Amino acid sequence: MAKSILTFDDGACKGCLLCVDACPPKILELEMTRVNSKGYNPVFCNNIDKCTACAICARICPDSVIKVERIESEGSMTKVEQNGNGVGV
Repeated sequence: MAKSILTFDDGACKGCLLCVDACPPKILELEMTRVNSKGYNPVFCNNIDKCTACAICARICPDSVIKVERIESEGSMTKVEQNGNGVGV
């Protein structure tokens, strides 16, 4: 399984849960212990090792909060999806 890097723009997240519901391995959730500058609980990944870099989360996010990068091999990364407008898988 490819490894991945997920990056979240916490300040833009509205906590709408679309990415949480769409994530196949169910590794995204809202961080209930803090709020962003807009007063929303931002999303985070609770287990990056289970991420498949499918980028469904980034594609469904209406606010372009999520950036997904796939690590193909050591030192080699492929941008899968960035701000909802990436190159796809």
